[in-house]
Amino acid sequence: MARAATTSDAFNAVAEPRRRQILIYLAHDERQVGDIVTALGLDQPSVSKHLGVLREVGLVRVRRNGRHRLYRTNAEAIRPLHDWTETFERYWSHQLNRVKERAERTEAQINRDRASNQKS
Repeated sequence: MARAATTSDAFNAVAEPRRRQILIYLAHDERQVGDIVTALGLDQPSVSKHLGVLREVGLVRVRRNGRHRLYRTNAEAIRPLHDWTETFERYWSHQLNRVKERAERTEAQINRDRASNQKS
């Protein structure tokens, strides 16, 4: 089966770690390409390429400010990613609660055993 192009949808676009870094960096404020290059230690052509992919799938927006382009995360386009991962968050929360309950039962049993041994 052929692999989907990285520009086909948001899920494929964020499969690339540097794109995720860029999205995280842009989550707090809009930035110029040069700011992203400096902050993340990536080269400018690479950042521009990744921003192009992210723009194409709608995960970032760009606006012009004079000669500069300012990029920011498009929160609405990220919602499907969030909704999808939330399914697994619920799963892991359930699993972690089960581990916690088991650990608490084990600890209680150890404490009962200690108390019983001290009485003997």
